[in-house]
Amino acid sequence: MDTQNLYRVDLNLLVALQALLEERSVSRAAERLHITQPAMSKTLARLRDLFADPLFTRSNRGMQPTPRAQELATELGVVLHDIARLVTGSHFDPYTYSGEISLALSEYIGVALLPNLIQRLHRDAPRLSIRTITRAENQLEQLATGSLDFAIHIAQAHYPDEFRTQVLGTAPSGILVREGHPLCRGEITWERLALYPVIRVYVPDLEQAELARTSEAFMRVRHPQQGSLETSHLMTAMEVLRNTDYFLPGPAYVLQNSHTTNGIVALRTPPGSDYTLKYMLVAHRRTGHSPIHSWLWDQVLDTIREMAAESTATQHVRYPAILQPLTLP
Repeated sequence: MDTQNLYRVDLNLLVALQALLEERSVSRAAERLHITQPAMSKTLARLRDLFADPLFTRSNRGMQPTPRAQELATELGVVLHDIARLVTGSHFDPYTYSGEISLALSEYIGVALLPNLIQRLHRDAPRLSIRTITRAENQLEQLATGSLDFAIHIAQAHYPDEFRTQVLGTAPSGILVREGHPLCRGEITWERLALYPVIRVYVPDLEQAELARTSEAFMRVRHPQQGSLETSHLMTAMEVLRNTDYFLPGPAYVLQNSHTTNGIVALRTPPGSDYTLKYMLVAHRRTGHSPIHSWLWDQVLDTIREMAAESTATQHVRYPAILQPLTLP
């Protein structure tokens, strides 16, 4: 695009041309644009110079457009409508919106949240594409640069003012094991846990989370002589749990997805090591005036509320507590 030549054009001339095409009268076009008739006559002269064409000729039936003016008329309305939409913004309708939103979240959160959220989005915004990223490092930086639109993660100790944050809820930690695991009988202690191998599932940006700074329990789950499995795939961890005596320290709310976690139960962590996971929804303030981002922000919060309400009504003995939302504005 030759923006240098476009810069020299007074786009107000196109608005005047549209008025002249519709009114076929200099005086009526001037009245419509709230300018004097001489000023409109000067504007018409500038338009003729710009397009190197008379544009209108006078007849006993008024001003008649030339072929060049008729050619311009077929496109001018669309062009002005697009410019107006760019300046003022168009009416946002999620049902017709077509675009992509990127969301960073761990598999723990994805398994619990996405089935309900995507069902809602498919109903209300069927053309919207959601791209989830489970291995996103330096999430705040990616939000600031536009590589990410949203992040849902364990709360960090500090968020700069340029970020919009909302507490989604808090959830207890748990020890996930298969049904019938020997740990299901008796009190859970660190000594007993050390007798069984442990699974660690990758959690992005964990080193920046409040949890890593304040919870000895989270970092202490593996004994030096204990076998372990490290994986970034939660589904793999679930299959290993179902078929072995491994255990997995993690958020108990993941059991809300009964299809994925069938055959898995959550036990309480050892006495004195209880800790609560706090989850945040985060976006950069550059998206604060974007209709699709504001709408999707609300959809995440509404989905969390619905999930918490349903889980409270149907709480199951498979886990000791659930993801409970805090009071939301």
